[in-house]
Amino acid sequence: MLCISLYNCIVTIKAFYSILLSGFVFNGFSLVSGSYKLADSKMKTCAAAEECTGGSVNFGGARIVITSKCCTSDLCNSQDAPDGSISSPNGKKCFLCDEIDCTRTLTCNGNEEYCISTSVNVAGQNITAKGCASKLICSNMQPAPMKEFISGEIRCCQGDLCNSATSTTASLLLFVTLLTSLVLFS
Repeated sequence: MLCISLYNCIVTIKAFYSILLSGFVFNGFSLVSGSYKLADSKMKTCAAAEECTGGSVNFGGARIVITSKCCTSDLCNSQDAPDGSISSPNGKKCFLCDEIDCTRTLTCNGNEEYCISTSVNVAGQNITAKGCASKLICSNMQPAPMKEFISGEIRCCQGDLCNSATSTTASLLLFVTLLTSLVLFS
């Protein structure tokens, strides 16, 4: 793919889901549940260097992975980005929400060095979500599709189990159902 000089060729983006927002196109996703990859999509395009990012968020029932591999010469994007959905536990532990209970713990994977507490929009309903996240997800540089999905303030911390255990009335099952339907129907 020929890219103008201000842009890099993105070899592959594996992101959450396909969406066109404010002129930015994010296509592809890698949605993992347990050790099973529920969905995976790839895209090759041109993009600004700051869009060449990678990260993940793990809410226990679903792990959303974004990977990319970039290069700077014309027609250089013939290879795929690495598969970020397969990673080893890193020893960090965070609380997760399971149905109405947010006291269960989750072992984080790969570069998920932060615990996250936020709310996600599931079929118009805000649901409390807790789990593990990488630096990208906790920063202000989140990809646009992730910003649309996460509806509330993102609170990240770095200590083990620092995202405090509380109970909630939200259903993780509803959350996973929405993620699956987004994957299947997008």
